[in-house]
Amino acid sequence: MNKTKSTWYVLYVRSKQENKVHQVLCEHGLESFLPLVKTIRKWSDRKKVLYQPLFPSYIFVNLKSKNEFNRALSIKGACSYIKFGSEYAKVSNDEIRKIKILNNANDLDHIETDGTRFLKGDYHKITYGALNGLECEILNGDNNNKIVVRIDSIRQNIIATLPKVFLSKQNLKKIA
Repeated sequence: MNKTKSTWYVLYVRSKQENKVHQVLCEHGLESFLPLVKTIRKWSDRKKVLYQPLFPSYIFVNLKSKNEFNRALSIKGACSYIKFGSEYAKVSNDEIRKIKILNNANDLDHIETDGTRFLKGDYHKITYGALNGLECEILNGDNNNKIVVRIDSIRQNIIATLPKVFLSKQNLKKIA
């Protein structure tokens, strides 16, 4: 592990322990990021707004040393780091930036994640709203204006619904 440059890793935590582990990581001086999405739970007598993790059981931690790597893993509720094969999942600063932009966007109707890879689609740039400047893939389904932003390092996708007028008319590239 490089001691001078920090790297974002994905810490897998016990179910429903994301907020607590995130809080303890911050208290220990470790930089962590827990993207939350607003959901509305309906009961027969009331509705309640809840904030749930965008990626259940995942917390992103920005670590600078092997010592920080081990300290984060020693937090109660932390289970392991996500690995693909023999390599730890590392998330780039650009991917963290994308997640933060999507997480802070107030003008989206709905955000969800999906681990499946999509078939061929067009890429467009978002030209309006809080997501202005992001490139996305258009998903065609049920006449919804859905877009997907890929977070390849953890093999996840963020899917959001937004108006067509937010998208550039020019197709940037095709998926091969």
